[in-house]
Amino acid sequence: MRRSAPAASMAVRHMTEIRSRMVDEDIPQSVRDNIREFPMTTLWAEDSYEYTTPVTSAHMIEGDKVSTLDSVAISPDGSVIHGRYGPIPEPAASSIPLEFLALLRPAAEGAAAIRFLNEKAGGKKGTVLIYGVSMAPGMAAAQIANAEGHAVVGVISSHHSGNDDFGLGLKHMLDEPGTAVPEEYAYVKSKLRELVKGVVTGDEGYSDVDGDKYLEDFKDLFVKYCEFYPDTRPAAVKEEDYAFSEDNMGKDKEFWDINMEAYLSQFPPGAPPADKAKLDALFTKEQFEIFRQKFWKQTTALICDDDKGGDCGDFSPPHLVQSQIRDPEPVSKAQEVSSGFPFRYSMLNKENPKELDAPVGGKVIGAVICFTPELAAAANAVAAAKTLREKAEALEFVTKTEKQAFLAARSVIQNADGAPVLVLGGKLPGMDSVETTDADVKTALSAFDMDDAGKTKLNYFVQSYRASDFPFYAAYAIHRANEILAGPRQIVVLK
Repeated sequence: MRRSAPAASMAVRHMTEIRSRMVDEDIPQSVRDNIREFPMTTLWAEDSYEYTTPVTSAHMIEGDKVSTLDSVAISPDGSVIHGRYGPIPEPAASSIPLEFLALLRPAAEGAAAIRFLNEKAGGKKGTVLIYGVSMAPGMAAAQIANAEGHAVVGVISSHHSGNDDFGLGLKHMLDEPGTAVPEEYAYVKSKLRELVKGVVTGDEGYSDVDGDKYLEDFKDLFVKYCEFYPDTRPAAVKEEDYAFSEDNMGKDKEFWDINMEAYLSQFPPGAPPADKAKLDALFTKEQFEIFRQKFWKQTTALICDDDKGGDCGDFSPPHLVQSQIRDPEPVSKAQEVSSGFPFRYSMLNKENPKELDAPVGGKVIGAVICFTPELAAAANAVAAAKTLREKAEALEFVTKTEKQAFLAARSVIQNADGAPVLVLGGKLPGMDSVETTDADVKTALSAFDMDDAGKTKLNYFVQSYRASDFPFYAAYAIHRANEILAGPRQIVVLK
């Protein structure tokens, strides 16, 4: 028999947590009474509690009640029946947990939206914009689009945008160049526009390598280094680092020379004088590239603890530069490609490292707007106004959260740049939705299923409440689902 995910050993701690939270939470009185009267001393006489009632159904929360349509149950003959879509076929019925099958409706809605956008785009891959990506339909649309090869730019709605862990987890669900940003980022239109442009074109704003500028900076710093650490000093250190003071160091006078020799041995030698005219004339970009290759080899030798020190011997950069000025090395050496150096810049071909090349998301093929109460309140207020001035005034009389949700959603729509825009999870004035078909349900079931590598295309953050053993959990789950700033997870009641 299929069982739910929570571990039995968590039961006592969970119940204690609920009782302690009743002081601060606005829990309905009926739920409070049931929790107080629950016979903890009888049930938890042992160290751990074994669940006694098998789970036979799972339900989403619908407003202020446990949903019967968005639910799934195991029938007496062992088949799995969804309240909205009927019997669940095999192998999905036996391989997908009940908690996830209860979320089939929002998952199918997300699949329907991506199917519609694919049809309008003629099957071409592109970028999909999603407002409310933290909502159940939005998460489904984002992950299914990602699995089909689209780039996804998701906007996390306000009541979830402050959860950094969720935002990071959601980003990890999306392949490059897809990403997710909080609503506060999106309602500044210029920021979202630049982000979408970078994803669509693959241009992340890196400028081309300017070898002449790098060489100029290097020469200036080289001259300053030679002046600051001349070879008249025993090592490349400041004068005060090896100056002897009778007042402060008299007691160490006997061993001063021995100690100072050991101390200075850890520093490179001082630099010979630099001739700026010769440096400018003879130390070209080709010589600079050869010098950089020597630097890489020395660095690799040190990292790998190679006593040979590459082919550079005692490594002193100022002396290497001076040597190349006196006897320039063949330019052909600068053309050698050094392998094994990620993020390697070249001073000659003016190209960024290949590792910095961002994937190209492609043209925006559409946008998905997920229904949220805050967005609906602002959208209805604006839709009820007739003139442009009245619409602007309407936005000033909604809450700040509602206004920001409206502005962020509008920013997403504007970045769709004429591509189809769909609303999921509810109705918004002036916006189109899409009907869910049997094929969309099959797509969602397939996305839930686990492949041979143990991975799935579609995942949710699920919090389940086991009302089969603890009946009052159903009422408590309703309370948690409707509390202010409910967390970014899908609440499912198990019976």
